[in-house]
Amino acid sequence: MPTTTTTTVAGRTKHAKAILGDELHKKLGETKVLVVGAGGIGCELIKTLVLSGFIDITLLDLDTIDLSNLNRQFLFRTTHIKKPKSLIAASVASTFNPLVDITPIQDNIMDSEKYHVDWFRGFDIVLNALDNLEARKYVGRMCVAGGVKMVESGTAGYLGQVQPIVGGVTECFECMEKPKGGKTYPVCTIRSTPSLPIHCVVWSKSYLMGQLFGVDEDAGAELDEAEKQGENAEEIANLRKEAESFAQVRAAIRSGGPAARMIFDKIFNTDIKRLLSMSDMWNHRASPVPLDFDRIMQGENENGNGSKQKQTVALKDQKKLTTKENLELFVSSVSALSARLSSTETVIEFDKDDDDTLNFVTAASNLRSLAYGIPQKTKWEVKEMAGNIIPAIATTNAIIAGLIVLQGVNLIASSFSPPTSTPTSPSPSPLSSLRNIHIQLKPSVPLSAITTSRPNPACGICRDIYTVVRCDPLRATLRDVVQGVLGLSPPPISEFTIFASSPSAPSATRILADPDWEDNLDRTLGSVNVRCGMFVNVVHEEGVWETISVGIGGLPPDAGCYGGNANRNRNAEGEGEGEGIPWLMLPDPLPRLVVRKEEKEKSGGTNTPLPPPPVERASLKRGLGEDDDIVVLDSNDNHSADAHPPAAKRRKTSSNPPPSTPPERQHPARAGFSSPSKKRKLEEDGLVLMESAEELLDDISEDINGGEGDVIVID
Repeated sequence: MPTTTTTTVAGRTKHAKAILGDELHKKLGETKVLVVGAGGIGCELIKTLVLSGFIDITLLDLDTIDLSNLNRQFLFRTTHIKKPKSLIAASVASTFNPLVDITPIQDNIMDSEKYHVDWFRGFDIVLNALDNLEARKYVGRMCVAGGVKMVESGTAGYLGQVQPIVGGVTECFECMEKPKGGKTYPVCTIRSTPSLPIHCVVWSKSYLMGQLFGVDEDAGAELDEAEKQGENAEEIANLRKEAESFAQVRAAIRSGGPAARMIFDKIFNTDIKRLLSMSDMWNHRASPVPLDFDRIMQGENENGNGSKQKQTVALKDQKKLTTKENLELFVSSVSALSARLSSTETVIEFDKDDDDTLNFVTAASNLRSLAYGIPQKTKWEVKEMAGNIIPAIATTNAIIAGLIVLQGVNLIASSFSPPTSTPTSPSPSPLSSLRNIHIQLKPSVPLSAITTSRPNPACGICRDIYTVVRCDPLRATLRDVVQGVLGLSPPPISEFTIFASSPSAPSATRILADPDWEDNLDRTLGSVNVRCGMFVNVVHEEGVWETISVGIGGLPPDAGCYGGNANRNRNAEGEGEGEGIPWLMLPDPLPRLVVRKEEKEKSGGTNTPLPPPPVERASLKRGLGEDDDIVVLDSNDNHSADAHPPAAKRRKTSSNPPPSTPPERQHPARAGFSSPSKKRKLEEDGLVLMESAEELLDDISEDINGGEGDVIVID
């Protein structure tokens, strides 16, 4: 048996070795790979990775296996339905190569407390096989922040693309704005004046399904409020009648009695007649035709014009139903859903893989199309539209999976095969040959290769400098983290504004400190609600330096063996030593501050980091007296600082303000100031912006600056 296993493994890898070479093939086996997604692309990707020589693979997916997955996700069988995709895919793919080690995880990749920057750094390469836009963005951010190479991919029918992403070298997933979500339709079009099959499908799925079988929404209170606001009384009365009739239908459905006829008469006869009474609506469009239940059951009005259409399609779900067949399907689906409501379920929502709900939406949308003279659709077409299904083709998935692996091999090869160059003939970087690959509808050129673009300077993900600090958030203070990352050399921490953000929502930031508000600097990260997986963003107030985004990671289990962090007291050049803090591990080496492009141009385009700008205001400050609590600057611009030394700015509050301190005193930005930088600019111009007029008038004495200073009160 061992001999057979060895022979099988050798036989399955010999072709890959012959193509890649022994050295590169060995490197594949040592590479730690993260695959996110075990769906259409993911199943093909896992298979190809295992057969190409990759051994150390982690597979993460949140979903379970559905019946509709089996036509293209060939690692799954009928017996696997309702089981985790990651677990089954790992189990099946492992049989292809006995040496492979696949770690399955069934979880949400966007859980930033578990899957933070430091977690992503544990992999050499990340391969994305996701169909969720937000999850793809999240993985892209984490890979750029962690300096992990990744390959992004996607398919749509016969089309597909593969994109290698290397932070600082290529554009990231968010450098170019992505199309927004699914299309929406006006409510009036859906409810009263449909003109396309999709309008009828959306009406059946999103409106009628919820009204009959979903949560009972009380419209009475809304109508009462509308009546109080003086809206059209006649229309409100009509809406009350419609709500009451729906209530009667819902009661009939849940009583287990025959409700299909009642629903049909209300929706396709009574409601249509009510719409026809609004004659102005139909001056410039074809008016609908009320449907008659008995006439349809007798075989009349087939396809709306009295003729019967010959069917040539044999497949059940791709057969276009006659009007009578649609009505029979409507009746049977209502009966089935009513039976479910009267027995075990309280609310039923649409599910494309639920035959009862799909039959109801198919029949209802086709009957509505009949009434409005709109072409009807087959059950399969309705399922595509109602389920927002993007066509997936197994061969496209297989091609894209193969291209992902080729891109991954290229990235791995570039990491251990640096170019050879001389001063006279420099060689290009291996990463300069990266290409975005697209499948296109051109038989002569089915694949197109496009040179990858450089990172977008305006991209909020690519432009930051990323680093990771591992710490205990309940013990490490904000000052420990930020000052530790900046080092002991200038600029000082007082020149930065500090924000907190979550990688799953990077635009939702919270200010933690700024040059005029340092109350939080000596608080622990946990006390200011910064946890592992979040980012602490350090932004220079004058805009000279690039933003540093500090990913907060947890301490490793064996953190005690480090004996503290010796680089805590090092400067930006890595010089200096200190005792360190046992619960804080700073990056080594520390991130080097980079001058913004605009500042480089001001300095003549040099790549050498500029020194921090001089802070002239520091020389204008004097020591605080025991009773000093205000700022008064001399308004006489031509006086020297020595002739009229201004008072120092108001003393900062303690690092832990008492609970009774009002929020506006704890956070100056909320006390009427548009921003700390504007406040400082006013101070430089000789103006003082106080929190209130009362405070200024109470505290200013007559002998300040000998009575020569001007005071402007801005409330």
